[in-house]
Amino acid sequence: MTNETTEAALAIGVTPVGATRSWYGDPWYPHLGGRLSDTADLGTELAVNVELVAALEPDLIIGSRKRDEEIYDQLSAIAPTVFVEGLGAWKDNLVFVARALNRQTEGEAALASYDTRVDALRGGLGEHAGERVSVVRFVPGQTYLYLKGSFLGHVLDDAGFTRPAQQQGDGLAIAVGRESIPDMDGDRIFWLTYDRGDGKGKEAAAAFLSDPLWARLPAVQDGRVSEVDDGVWATAGGWFAAQAMLDDLAEIYGVTLPPVSGEGRKP
Repeated sequence: MTNETTEAALAIGVTPVGATRSWYGDPWYPHLGGRLSDTADLGTELAVNVELVAALEPDLIIGSRKRDEEIYDQLSAIAPTVFVEGLGAWKDNLVFVARALNRQTEGEAALASYDTRVDALRGGLGEHAGERVSVVRFVPGQTYLYLKGSFLGHVLDDAGFTRPAQQQGDGLAIAVGRESIPDMDGDRIFWLTYDRGDGKGKEAAAAFLSDPLWARLPAVQDGRVSEVDDGVWATAGGWFAAQAMLDDLAEIYGVTLPPVSGEGRKP
């Protein structure tokens, strides 16, 4: 019922009969490849097609309390229904999904693969280890600084990076205006854009990136700025996205990582 729990199920070798569609893609994120080619599109996380869920006759429904609590009675009338408590703490939620599907061993293997690649990244960063990295996200009508408590914040913390003072919070993100551009600086800046297909997100990004205050940031002047994929870094929030984030970081910092392993397999 969420992108995150869908990725958790796939990571332990279970392809759901139905899943809520990705926030962009047709209807799934590109980083998932063809893994959901036989999965029914249940609508968005915010507007689930409950009738279609019922028609699929699932054995189990896995959702999120944050997203699905209001439709719990409808869902539980269809099949046993369990909820992860929140979104963002993706490793805890993967463990929860693995337990719900009686695939704890596969869950351990999936997390071990991630940890192995994190260790390789940390070991290869050299002088860049512990860098202070800033993350800025542009969406239509708003700009955000992403915090340590977000999905991407957890991955960056695992990799040993530090964050600017304004991005130390345990929440998801804080909304900012152009006057906060000086707060966006770091040893490296990552920026990402969520666009609904109407160009508004790209317009928001262009307005900031053309601002004279942005041009004055030391990281910008030194070319230490990287655009990254919104689906991987922000909206997907699952095991495959975490692995893809590690790939992005490895490419940016010139580190070689071992291949992804553990997907749906026992250690």
